[in-house]
Amino acid sequence: MKSPVYFDWGVSTLFGWGVYGLALLRHWQGVSGSPAFAVGQIQLNSLAGMDPLSLRALADPLIQSDHLRLALEAMPLPRPPLDGILINSLGNQMTGSPPPSAGGMSGSVATTAAIFFENTDLPHAAAISREYAVILAGSSWCEAVLRERGVENVATVIQGVDPSIFHPAPRSGSLADRFAVFSGGKIEYRKGQDLVVIAFRAFAKRHPEAILVTAWHSPWPITAVTINSNPALFPISLTEDGESDISGWIAGNGIGADQFIDLGTIPNHQMARVLREMDVAVFPNRCEGGTNLVAMECMACGIPTILSDNTGHKDLIAADNCYVLSRQSAIILDDRGTQGWGESDVDEIVESLEAVWQQRDESRRRGAMGAEAMAQLSWRRQIGRLHDVLQLYGP
Repeated sequence: MKSPVYFDWGVSTLFGWGVYGLALLRHWQGVSGSPAFAVGQIQLNSLAGMDPLSLRALADPLIQSDHLRLALEAMPLPRPPLDGILINSLGNQMTGSPPPSAGGMSGSVATTAAIFFENTDLPHAAAISREYAVILAGSSWCEAVLRERGVENVATVIQGVDPSIFHPAPRSGSLADRFAVFSGGKIEYRKGQDLVVIAFRAFAKRHPEAILVTAWHSPWPITAVTINSNPALFPISLTEDGESDISGWIAGNGIGADQFIDLGTIPNHQMARVLREMDVAVFPNRCEGGTNLVAMECMACGIPTILSDNTGHKDLIAADNCYVLSRQSAIILDDRGTQGWGESDVDEIVESLEAVWQQRDESRRRGAMGAEAMAQLSWRRQIGRLHDVLQLYGP
C-alpha cells in the first residue's frame, strides 16, 4: 500500500504516544515509499540532545507536519478527508480522537485507529469499531478483550525499540560499587511503583549496597496520587508547583537518600546510557494496555528484567528471557473494569531481586536472551508490520 499515513497524535521523546509518532515519521517512508505526517503537536524541545544526523533526517517530516497542522487548524469544519490513511488515537473506553460520524477527521484511503487501554469496561466497543477499517491494538491482550466485546476488525501491532540506541554495550561504571535496581514509567497505581517500594525496602535491608534508580516523571503528575490506593504506604503528595513529590514519598516510606536516585525527566534518546548502568529492572505492573515500552527498552539493553505475568507484558515473556512474576491475584476496582489485571506478590518480587543478586551469570544470560528477543522488535520492523496490517484492510 503506497499511501501517505497521517496520525492524529503528536511527536515527543517524553511519553509513549510521542515516541510512537517519532517512529512513524522515521520509518513509514522506508517501508511504504510514502511519507508520514503528524497532525498533533510536535514537542521540539524534547528532541534536544539528539544526534545531528537523526535530526537532519527528521527535519523535513517535522516541518511538513507542522505546516499541515496549521493548515488544518485554519480550515472550516467539516474538513475534507486527508489524502491517504488516517490513524486516530484511542484510549480507555475507546475515547480520544472523535470518529468521522462525530466530525472527526478521515482518510481517503482508509480511516483506522490505534488503541491502548486498561479499563476493560467497553460497552460501545463494537459500535465504535465500525467507524474504522481496522483497530490496531497495542497488545494481544487488548485484541482479545476487544474481540470478546464483539470487535472483529482488530489486529495486534505492538510497539518497537530503536536498536541503534537500545542495545547491550559497556557500562561507564558510574554505579560500579552499587547494585542498581531500575523502575520506570509514570508513577500511578496501575504501574505498581508502590509494590516496587515495598519490595526494594525489604531487599535493601539485607543488601545495603542496593540503590533504587527511578524514571517516574511524566507530563501528567496528577496520576501519582492514585498510588495512594495502597494504604500500606506513606502517601505521595504534589509539590507547590504541581509536580509529584517522589523524593518525599520515598523518604516517608523508609528508604534513605543514599539508596535512591530520582532521574527526573530524560528524553528517550538519552535513556539507554542510564539503563546500561543497571543490574536489574523491575516492573510489577498491574496492567499494561501495550507491551510496556520502558520494559522493552530495558530488555533491549540486556538488563535482567522482572515482569508481572499479566496483560500486555505477556507479549514480552518467553522462555528464560526475563524473570516472571507468576503469582498474580485478581484485582477488582469500583471505577473501572479490570479483567486480566494482576496483583504481583511482593515476596516473589523480593525473591526475583535475590535471584539476580545471587546468580550473576544466570541473570546475565537472561539479560542477553531478552536483548535477542527485543532485537526482533525494532521500530522499523514493527512499522513494517503496521504497513502489512493496513494493506489487509485497505480498499
